[in-house]
Amino acid sequence: MWITPEEVLLANALWVSERANPFFILQRRKGHGKGGGITGLLVGTMDVVLDSSARVAPYRILHQTGDSQIFCSIACGSSRKEITEHWEWLETNLLQTLSIFDNNEDITTFVKGKISGIIAEENKSKAALEDEDSGKFREAELKMRKLFGMPGEEKLVNYYSCSYWKGRVPRQGWVYLSVNHLCFYSLLLGKEASANVRVSTRHTEHYFSMFLNVNDTFKLMEQLATIAMRQLLDNEGFAADHSLPKACKTLKNVSALKRDLDARAKNERYRALFRLTQDERLDGHTDCTLWTPFAKMHIVGQLFVSNNYICFCSREEDLCQLIIPLREVSIVEKADSSSVLPCPVSISTKNKMTFLFANLKDRDFLVQRISDFLQRTPESGHSGSPSPSTTPLSSSLPTPTGAAGEPSQRRHYSPSLPTATQSLLRIYQKDAPEEHGPKTKEKMKEESWNIHFLEFGRGVCMYRTSKTRELVLNGIPESLRGELWLLFSGAQNEMDTHPGYYAERVEQAMGRCTLATEEIERDLHRSMPEHHAFQNEMGIAALRRVLTAYACRNPGIGYCQAMNIVTSVLLLYCTEEEAFWLLVALCERMLPDYYNTRVVGALVDQGVFEELTRACLPFLYEHMQELGVISTISLSWFLTLFLSVMPFDSAVLLVDCFFYEGIKVIFQVALAVLHANMDTLLDCNDEGEAMTILGRYLDNVVNKQTVSPPIPHLHALLTSGNEPPPQIDVFQLIKSSCEQKFGSLRADVIEQMRFHQRLKVIQSLEDTAKRSVVRAIMTDSAFSIEELEELYVHFKAKHIMSCYWGASTTAAERHDPSLPYLEQYRIDLGQFCQLFGALGTWLCGTHTATLAARLFRLLDMNKDGLINFKEFVTGLSGMYHGDMTEKLKLLYNLHLPPGKQGKTQLCRSNNSLINSLHCIQCNIVISVSEVKDYKYYLRMWAMENEPKKETIKDLRRMNQEQFIELCKTLYNMFSEDPLEQELYHAIATVASLLLRIGEVGKKFTNNGANKPTDTTNAQAPAPAAELLQPEKEEPNGESSSGQSLVCRALAEAQLETLPQQTSDEEVKDDTSVSSYSMVSTGSLQCEDIADDTVLIGCAGDQQRQGSILDGDWSITFEQVLASMLTEPPLVDYFEKKGDIQARMSICKMQRRVERQVSSSSDHELAQLST
Repeated sequence: MWITPEEVLLANALWVSERANPFFILQRRKGHGKGGGITGLLVGTMDVVLDSSARVAPYRILHQTGDSQIFCSIACGSSRKEITEHWEWLETNLLQTLSIFDNNEDITTFVKGKISGIIAEENKSKAALEDEDSGKFREAELKMRKLFGMPGEEKLVNYYSCSYWKGRVPRQGWVYLSVNHLCFYSLLLGKEASANVRVSTRHTEHYFSMFLNVNDTFKLMEQLATIAMRQLLDNEGFAADHSLPKACKTLKNVSALKRDLDARAKNERYRALFRLTQDERLDGHTDCTLWTPFAKMHIVGQLFVSNNYICFCSREEDLCQLIIPLREVSIVEKADSSSVLPCPVSISTKNKMTFLFANLKDRDFLVQRISDFLQRTPESGHSGSPSPSTTPLSSSLPTPTGAAGEPSQRRHYSPSLPTATQSLLRIYQKDAPEEHGPKTKEKMKEESWNIHFLEFGRGVCMYRTSKTRELVLNGIPESLRGELWLLFSGAQNEMDTHPGYYAERVEQAMGRCTLATEEIERDLHRSMPEHHAFQNEMGIAALRRVLTAYACRNPGIGYCQAMNIVTSVLLLYCTEEEAFWLLVALCERMLPDYYNTRVVGALVDQGVFEELTRACLPFLYEHMQELGVISTISLSWFLTLFLSVMPFDSAVLLVDCFFYEGIKVIFQVALAVLHANMDTLLDCNDEGEAMTILGRYLDNVVNKQTVSPPIPHLHALLTSGNEPPPQIDVFQLIKSSCEQKFGSLRADVIEQMRFHQRLKVIQSLEDTAKRSVVRAIMTDSAFSIEELEELYVHFKAKHIMSCYWGASTTAAERHDPSLPYLEQYRIDLGQFCQLFGALGTWLCGTHTATLAARLFRLLDMNKDGLINFKEFVTGLSGMYHGDMTEKLKLLYNLHLPPGKQGKTQLCRSNNSLINSLHCIQCNIVISVSEVKDYKYYLRMWAMENEPKKETIKDLRRMNQEQFIELCKTLYNMFSEDPLEQELYHAIATVASLLLRIGEVGKKFTNNGANKPTDTTNAQAPAPAAELLQPEKEEPNGESSSGQSLVCRALAEAQLETLPQQTSDEEVKDDTSVSSYSMVSTGSLQCEDIADDTVLIGCAGDQQRQGSILDGDWSITFEQVLASMLTEPPLVDYFEKKGDIQARMSICKMQRRVERQVSSSSDHELAQLST
């Protein structure tokens, strides 16, 4: 590529000149290409060890004028082909022009200007993403693709110098981190040694020694592994973010993709820290101080600015946190600077709060960025402060019109149902008797929060300090619980920015019947049935609307068990719309991947809990693992946030802490529960006893300050004996777990542990899916379990490879996690052809792709262009484990056009069903006493509808054109066999016999009565390249004609080139040419063909073009099979069993790439050949 002209001090050091003219020199670096001796070996080693291998191209072009000793590099290349193109361009376009100049300085100036202009033009035509990548980085990316055979779709993220430990020997080299792979390459004294390591490897361990950038490399590996796991989990492919702002300057070792990943990591940390939505993008952050009027001091921290928020976080944890939505901002201005308050910025909000930030490094730029974001922020009609009342949902929900004819749907969604205009607890506690003790404590809590609001503010712009955390740990009063849950979870911001969204989702869900709605209906009456709020239609209808609205919003999750329990608690303290947005915050941000079909998030946190138990309670961990208790208890604890295992009034206090501190508090309480029962659990002998102890303990965690009437709990029956177990104060449990015993647990440590556990969980789920698929098809396949598992790995790898290297269909179309395991992964025609070529036994050279396409068409039963693993194994099983009859039957079917057998069987099945039902109906009408015999008719109907095994008599007849195609396929299959000539002789004899049989059958058909003929066998006209010349009548005319036809068929199988595909349904075969590539079309008889005979074609294309096919000629499969059985070489060939293990081993060893990349050696060979 062209590079900006730079002076070179030593032009010949470590370089060899290969071409030269008066103005330019083409050089090759020593150690590359042929020769070089010991000097080349040393240079090759230095290129790796001295940090220059990926940065110095092996070829370059220098500019020199006259006798000047100053050289300028103007181009470089990673291959001879690339540098030769540049050299030829210089000779063609510049040499004649430069000869006109008289002054050497003018020549140099002109060359530099010309090269700079070319570079500028190239940059204009390139994409913005590639513009940001430095030339050095692009060189490294090209080298990575060349070394490891990566296609252009595989993007390099970064590369580092390191040592790879193979045994006890370190190998110095380079590790390349691409989007989907981790690759290592080393060069030691000229001897190449490369190791390509997949990030998802599970059977081996690889060690890399990093001397520099250790943390950066590790974090990048973690991020790429997370992307890979997300792709396996949700089928989300990686897409580069092209909306990133341009870098201020191009970094020599950082690509635009690396900047993209860094920005993603920062965005994720920013959103998690302040509980913001997934579409929030961090614009930048800077150090500053915040004036806190409640403490009368400046707090040091960081200011974050994004497209919708201004956030602040103190350097000291829990000291102060602030979130200011831009929709609430009224004024942003620069305050007067002073020595005490340098570079301050004042931000005022609509609810009369003012925030003062100081010590800002670039105040003017910050104010300008905030002003730009404010101009794009839409006007908000309501502020972040809580409103005293909420609009009833019934006034905003439209009347359903599509469900008029469906009573069940009208009952579920009719707006005439009673609608909760406020929280359910407020509605059903109006008439509850007052208890002075608890009520007094509740009033004291409310007063404490009111004082806090006066001092720290109220609403989304409230200062969140250690005082706030203390109040939360002491319990949120019921009157403020819904408001503060919305505030701390971030749901308030999302609800304010999406007015009317919930009503739209409810309207959209009206009348819809899906799997999610059916599951919701089953669980509605199981959601806190002991609470009187859900013992009537108002609470049930509200719960139904919230759950169905979320299922409509997020079909990927839809509905999962335990969502009903959590949502019912949310409805007790919030309105329907507020509960909906809290559910969104729970499922999509605070408990990611918890509520899906495989509860991956809960399984991940279960692994984290086991790891924490091993670290904090090692003795108990070993005993609990023996009993298998941890995996049992943790799922129910985490999925329902202790709501299903603890009295409601106590568990809701944990929910308070959870919305403020996140999942950390759930881990702390869970560890505290195990620690409190450690002595008793160590004495347990089985899982049931341990579960009883923990259940009894949790059932007696009480909240003595509750104002609600007691709610019976399911674990109340677990008490044993006459003595009631001691009660545990929930406030004491929370404070001891969060501040004393396990208070050192940090959220970032949990996230790090989640990453490691996520890898294990995904691997476990994939292994479970593999075992389920293998169990489902092992009875229908002759392959062993080990062979099926390895085939599944190859099949899935081909699917996954196509997901990130491009395919004709998107990954989402081929992978649906909601389907059964057997249907989840599917491949298209291109991927099947690659697997067929690697694992199939019927390889026919260039004809293999056509045969694979025919088999794919046969296996694709639903005609959607995709096949699943079962269909794939069915095709391979016929080739490897079928007997001669089954293999020939498969080959025979492959050469028949798509028929009508499926439709006929379907019609036959439907007719049987109708007849059976008609018989049952008649039987019931005739005699009531015979109703007991309905099972007999059901058995008859079941027997008639059992899939009947297709016999050889059910196969359609094959016409002459299809028979010739079959002969070509067989000829190509035999071309590489050791008994090639014997098989050629046998197939020629069989083909001659079958042609005569077809002729005889035609005469019987023509001489017999008028019978309906199979139009499908004669309707397709023969292509010109495949027409056969009929011969003259001879005494044994049938025999001569048959022999001539088969000879011509074999000749065409060898002489024809790849025919053009005339239609999508009938794909024409191409041919492969072996060493015996000529067959006579003259008078040589088939029985004269010997093992050492080389047949030479003497008939030209003109004869074949004038030939026609016999439309009345046809044969049956029985005739084909009988003819084949007469030739022992054919019988031995088709009875021979294939070795799938050998094919899979070869496939595993080879690097399968989607496309080939050009290399310098290819170009050099082409140059030598010319």
